Amino acid sequence: MSDATASVDTSRGDWNARDYARDARFVADLAASLVDVLDPKAGERILDLGCGDGVLSQAITERGAEVLGMDASADMVAAARERGVNAVVGDGHDLGSSAAIAGTFDAIFSNAALHWMKRDPQAVVDGAYQRLVPGARFVGEFGGAGNVAPVQSALRAEAEVRGHDPDALDPWYFPTNDEYRQRLVRAGFVVDQLSSFERPTPLPGDMSAWLSTLAGPFVNAFTDGAPRRDYIAAVRARLVDDLQDEQGRWVVPYVRLRFVAHRPGDTPSA
Repeated sequence: MSDATASVDTSRGDWNARDYARDARFVADLAASLVDVLDPKAGERILDLGCGDGVLSQAITERGAEVLGMDASADMVAAARERGVNAVVGDGHDLGSSAAIAGTFDAIFSNAALHWMKRDPQAVVDGAYQRLVPGARFVGEFGGAGNVAPVQSALRAEAEVRGHDPDALDPWYFPTNDEYRQRLVRAGFVVDQLSSFERPTPLPGDMSAWLSTLAGPFVNAFTDGAPRRDYIAAVRARLVDDLQDEQGRWVVPYVRLRFVAHRPGDTPSA
């Protein structure tokens, strides 16, 4: 099968936890304040949707809550379990009916995961609503409109030049504030807070490592070896003038959408 016709899995179930820890630990580190926004309480049952390797799940557990992590990647779930996090493999699109989890929650937390759930974002929001008890909250942060825009554009342009359909490869859902607010309201949520903000992010290493680790659906469309290396190098070359500073440091223009919403109704007493 040629590169141009290869089937590509954009579900991001193929994460490598070790690579992520090396190249993208900043994703969890920069969102540590989101745990404070969640304000977990002792005894609460909280779902970490898209828990990754469990760094923030662990932080929530340390506040006394009972945490269940859920992620599409078996490798990430294994890494979370190594941290002592109770975690399961599951697809966020099927949250409302997933056999991987049972019961309802006092809160659902999600960091840097919802933008990977592109197939049906409304199903994810609807599922979150169904999994919450009345009065419970949904707290999240993920890529908003404009997130990593020049990187996304370079990945798409170079893929198209090399014979791929960029729409078929692009795994990301980066909504506007209005669009995501409407999704939350449509599901039945009351939106308490929702805003976007720019977060220019220095990378811990070279842009090539970011591309290899965080742009897998694009990169993995090319056969391992020279085709894949050439694609990464070409995308890097498209970005170097705009994203690498005079000291050789790469800075990526992240935009994050952060929200707090709740399911109407009285929270059951303990």
